[in-house]
Amino acid sequence: MTTYIPQLTLPESIFSSFPASILLPITLGSAVGWSTRPKQVPRTYLSLNQPPLRPPPQVFGPVWTLLYGLMGYASHRAYSIGTSPLNLPGIISAARQGTTLYTIQLGLNLLWMPLFFGWNRPILATADVLALVGVNGYLAWLWGTKVDATAGWLLAPYVAWLSFATYLSAGTGYLNNWDLSGAYEKADGETKKKRS
Repeated sequence: MTTYIPQLTLPESIFSSFPASILLPITLGSAVGWSTRPKQVPRTYLSLNQPPLRPPPQVFGPVWTLLYGLMGYASHRAYSIGTSPLNLPGIISAARQGTTLYTIQLGLNLLWMPLFFGWNRPILATADVLALVGVNGYLAWLWGTKVDATAGWLLAPYVAWLSFATYLSAGTGYLNNWDLSGAYEKADGETKKKRS
């Protein structure tokens, strides 16, 4: 069980606003994507040894935008339905606990790309995505069984994608001996060639 911790939770005004709850994760996710070596990431990604079933780099932007929108809507729905003053205290408590978990998972989510592509820390990135799977699996269960079944199911595609991302992160790390620096050097060399 988790606890509602206001200091670790996004403001209630985010969760209660339909547009803000959806746009916040999309905007933050896009900002992290663009700030983490945006021109080098596709080349770096392609130069890494990767496990089978890896999608092309063009897939990630649309998929993450959709998933961020779904998670944002799930948070809005769970908060709006769950914190109604007409609900029992247990439902209100579960909705608020979920907002803390949601905020923590959003932070973990935004940390993965800098860990993996920015700081060359595939072990930490894999630990991060494993934590994301666990937190979001629990969050989907909490909101889905205690607050609103639809909110829980809205997180199901995200949990599935995170499970796949765990496979990709661990597989890529393992196949590159947990050191991505060679791929970065190769991608940087290609960038320098194009400038010449």
